[in-house]
Amino acid sequence: MNFSHILETLNSASAFELHRLRAAIDRVLDEPRWVQAIQSRLKVEQAVQFYSVRANTLKRGQVLELRRKDVVVQDLEDGVKWVLPYAAINLDGTDVQIREQKQQGLGRNEVALGEVVGFLDREQQQRHGTIIRLNDKTVTLQCGKVQWRVAYAYLHRVLDVDAAEQTVLEASVKNYLAHP
Repeated sequence: MNFSHILETLNSASAFELHRLRAAIDRVLDEPRWVQAIQSRLKVEQAVQFYSVRANTLKRGQVLELRRKDVVVQDLEDGVKWVLPYAAINLDGTDVQIREQKQQGLGRNEVALGEVVGFLDREQQQRHGTIIRLNDKTVTLQCGKVQWRVAYAYLHRVLDVDAAEQTVLEASVKNYLAHP
């Protein structure tokens, strides 16, 4: 399914049309056949992937309890227990990334909590930081000891800075040892 195309279409819809569509989707997802199809493939203590709306990414978890309409999952990263609808469980390894077609910057659906992104500050200095909060129009980044709120349009992807510096240091050491 091309989520980018669907999102593009949704952006041209009215608020009422979106509300009506949400109601229809909720009604379909509440049908017992969808719940039963997922529930039948789950077992307590099973490792699963689930979609976190708050973090906008897939997370790894373990099934703790199967309920009639919901499943209780423990996040393996931070130990938090979540009561989720069965539809939030990604049993088939579906790619959940939505790649918006924007001219510049990153879209709201292209970033997730914990990702490292970069931006140019007002003095045109290159900065990078870890996303600690997703807001409606901005992200909050932890850049060293300082937090920045940056609009999505100003963000760009960066390589892991620490890994890049480590690679350079290892190359320098190897060259030094090879030619004393």
